[in-house]
Amino acid sequence: MLTVRPANDRGHVQFEWLDTHHSFSFGNYYDPAHMGFRALRVINDDIIAGGGGFDMHPHRDMEIVTVILEGELAHKDSMGNVATIKAGEVQRMSAGTGVLHAEFNASETEPVHLLQIWMLPARQGDRPGYEQKAFDFSQHGLVRVASATGRDGAVSIHQDIELLRGTILPDQPVTYELAEGRHAWLQVIAGPVVVNGQKLEKGDGLAVSNEKQLTITAQAEKGDFLLFDLA
Repeated sequence: MLTVRPANDRGHVQFEWLDTHHSFSFGNYYDPAHMGFRALRVINDDIIAGGGGFDMHPHRDMEIVTVILEGELAHKDSMGNVATIKAGEVQRMSAGTGVLHAEFNASETEPVHLLQIWMLPARQGDRPGYEQKAFDFSQHGLVRVASATGRDGAVSIHQDIELLRGTILPDQPVTYELAEGRHAWLQVIAGPVVVNGQKLEKGDGLAVSNEKQLTITAQAEKGDFLLFDLA
């Protein structure tokens, strides 16, 4: 079963330095029909203007993965991490028993575009943790960026989720096998792409259940997407 979450139906908030779209309920945007999917709780598509950002604020018992699409994001947290996350890099912060962090556009003039993802952890009360890694998304295919085991060089998350980023060339489909009882969410970064015959545009999401295989094809232009393999 394929269920589309159209980009234009997402929650949208815009003010002086932030233009953000919420796939699921977040902050002042509340939609009881879209509270998350399986252990996936938040996908925020953020564009932060130069000089903008979020002051120090708390999180607890959440796996937070940030994927930088364009620009650079400056990060600081109560664990002592001070970092700049660049396009092509992925950050994982496990909030666990509690963490404070701040994140700002590292540039005063150029925007930073990112996807921030929150996932419920498999258990509460773990020790907070941090990882940041760079990946090569220039080649056609799927790249594993987050995993419960950290395999294939992915960052490690405390949940039974495999997160992959796909870069696919027109008319060169990729396939992905889903094990029995598994589900998937696909979030389009750049499209259009077609998944098992369903066309998706930039910003669209797709919930997948009771499918054994996904066949993903780009059309006129290169496709770019995130694929979550979920229990």
